[in-house]
Amino acid sequence: MIIFRYLTREILITMAAVAGVLLLVIMGSRFIRYFSDAAAGEIPVSMLGTLMLLHMPGFLELILPLAFFLGILLAYGQLYLNSEITVLVACGVGPNRLLKVTMLPALVVTVLVATCSLWLTPSGKRQNDTLIAEQESRLDFSALQPGRFQDFGDGRTAYTESLNDDKTRMQEVFISERQRRDDGGPETVVTRAEGGYQTVDPETGSRFLVLNDGQRYGVDPGRNVAERLVFGTYAVRLSRAADMAQLDDAEYRPTAELFGRDTPEAMAQLQWRFSMPLMIPILTLLAFPLSRVNPRQGRFAKLLPAIFLHISYLSLLLAALDAIGRGALAPAIGMWPIHLGYLLLGLWLTRRSQLVGGR
Repeated sequence: MIIFRYLTREILITMAAVAGVLLLVIMGSRFIRYFSDAAAGEIPVSMLGTLMLLHMPGFLELILPLAFFLGILLAYGQLYLNSEITVLVACGVGPNRLLKVTMLPALVVTVLVATCSLWLTPSGKRQNDTLIAEQESRLDFSALQPGRFQDFGDGRTAYTESLNDDKTRMQEVFISERQRRDDGGPETVVTRAEGGYQTVDPETGSRFLVLNDGQRYGVDPGRNVAERLVFGTYAVRLSRAADMAQLDDAEYRPTAELFGRDTPEAMAQLQWRFSMPLMIPILTLLAFPLSRVNPRQGRFAKLLPAIFLHISYLSLLLAALDAIGRGALAPAIGMWPIHLGYLLLGLWLTRRSQLVGGR
């Protein structure tokens, strides 16, 4: 029991350190991208934390298998370097028992990855892209910076001189939009008003910007016809419920729904989601014999080949995901030969390591 706790602690501490570094690098890169979008007024600053949190399961799904793989290599490499494994073997704790001990923390990591892959990641992706799609499809006061012209996509530019304290009303509003005339030609519509506020139609779910005391101009360069409308109250539809992004792709669907679909995209996503947790015990079989190093070589002797082995495994799975989704690879074959190949490689390396070790 003491040996189990000791080995498990060494593996999990090393895994946590590696995962922390990788997560910091990946999340830092994504945060910088979102922060640039917020600085440009494309998304409100208040959304940054939510978007990063929704991305977390997807990051962990990819990071944890690699971190656990490296955790075994580094932790056991240090134990071999310090001759601790030699002492354990001399005390009757053979390689087979060490492998069984290693499989117990592998089971914990497998459950964590399965939770992310089968449930949290698709849910987080859907919520994340829904938030971004809603933000892109509407003009939201929370993203407006008073005194600046800001582009909100789809040919819409907005300006407001000031906002009240709770950001519910704008003063001195300017909106420029690209629209289609009745004859199908493009037209620029410019609207100016003394103030405005947002409201949502409870029946249709459409969002409107209600403007007060202003003018609306419909002009187009090269045409000698223009429209002018003076209004006391004018409502501009910012988005429709039906216009929101339809996130029907297989990657956004819950895992339970994918079982009822026989499309190539659904089958590809289903196999990918099960492949992530399945990687953990296979990577454990690969890492255990590769962690055996000669004290003269150092603990990093086999680290680079092991990383390339993990990269090849993941790259083949990604290639199979794309091939199945395109219909170029039959779902019945799918990713299973890849898992089987690396499983056999892990069993062969484990057996070879035992024979070399005299066991």
